[in-house]
Amino acid sequence: MRPEDSPSKTRRWVVFVVFALAYFLSYFFRSSNAIIAPDLSREFQLAASDLGLMSGLFFGAFAAVQWPLGIALDTVGPRRVIPALMLVAAAGSLVFASARSFGMLAAGRGMIGIGMAGILTGALKAFSPWYPDDSFSATSGLLIAIGASGALVGTSPLAWLNQTFGWRQVFAWGALVVALSGITIVVGTPDTPAGKGWPSSAIRERGPIQLLREIRFWRIAILAFFMGGTHLAIQGLWAGPYLFDVLRLQPPAAGSTLLFMSVGVIAGYASSGWLAGRFGVERLIITSATIFVISLAALAQTVPSALVKGIFFIFGFSGAPNVMLLVHARLLFPSWATGRAVAGVNFFIISGAFVLQWLLGVLIGAFPTDSSGAYPAHAYAVALAFCALSIFVAKLWYTPLARGAPTIMDHTPQR
Repeated sequence: MRPEDSPSKTRRWVVFVVFALAYFLSYFFRSSNAIIAPDLSREFQLAASDLGLMSGLFFGAFAAVQWPLGIALDTVGPRRVIPALMLVAAAGSLVFASARSFGMLAAGRGMIGIGMAGILTGALKAFSPWYPDDSFSATSGLLIAIGASGALVGTSPLAWLNQTFGWRQVFAWGALVVALSGITIVVGTPDTPAGKGWPSSAIRERGPIQLLREIRFWRIAILAFFMGGTHLAIQGLWAGPYLFDVLRLQPPAAGSTLLFMSVGVIAGYASSGWLAGRFGVERLIITSATIFVISLAALAQTVPSALVKGIFFIFGFSGAPNVMLLVHARLLFPSWATGRAVAGVNFFIISGAFVLQWLLGVLIGAFPTDSSGAYPAHAYAVALAFCALSIFVAKLWYTPLARGAPTIMDHTPQR
């Protein structure tokens, strides 16, 4: 390493750290409702469909801004776009913390989703001029694994904070942390290393219509909707009510059980890049989707409390490789379409989380509650079975892409 390269290397890691912190916060907020769901339901008299809709608004708002977000990142740059959005998230956290009605809860949740929508894509955009090709994939994988660890704070630690201070205080202080994180991005991340100018607009005249005519895109997108959407919808909300209603766990015990799911998610994210390179991205996705369906089927059978931690870990680990669908889109399409392909697949993952969080609430809410307000085990069985069957069918639709498929290492990334 030449001496003159040291400042650039140091700043490179500063760029990584500030975005990793922001993505950590994004994951915490998207997962937080699983623990505080009982408090919200009691205080605001929410039905399961209300709870699912309100929580799913995070993902609905998140998905809605993906296409304009990509244009803004290409033209203005992540250093300006992401902090501006994070201020929206901070304001949304304050609205959520001060909510006195379902409408305020929903508005706050939607604002948080908008504010967090660009952190991952913004980070990958920010990394491009700082990290060479041979380390970009590993760096991106590390970012996702660190971000997913934010879900850990959304389990037992959040359960303790909620019991000690209340969910309103947690979200009020969370607004300050989000705002400070946005400030660190402004201060710590120049758009490019010294001597490199910001590229001109990457917007091309070709729109997404050509991509949407590709059956290969739809084979990926439909599996992304159901597999990625189910993974996020259950981790972010319905895993908590499942533990409260079906297994009758108290918040501390539920938090420790959810911790196993989050550990599985982190392990799945951290290993999926290596596994895809070793066995092929398509084979990894098909295998993980199969195991994911089995874990859903097991939960639908109301597994004993002694086994649920292991099933939750498997659920988290086998669902996490859905992010490799983004990689598959990047590898499958020509250079002019890779950006739109990846953004399109990400749109379907997040849209799936939004729709399925709400739809699972509708399915569960179709059953009557008992005297304590809990939904019956067979209500959750129906919802989980619906997810398992949908993913199984989507996996069959995706499978033709794996015939004779090369591994990631056989591909040269296209620019």
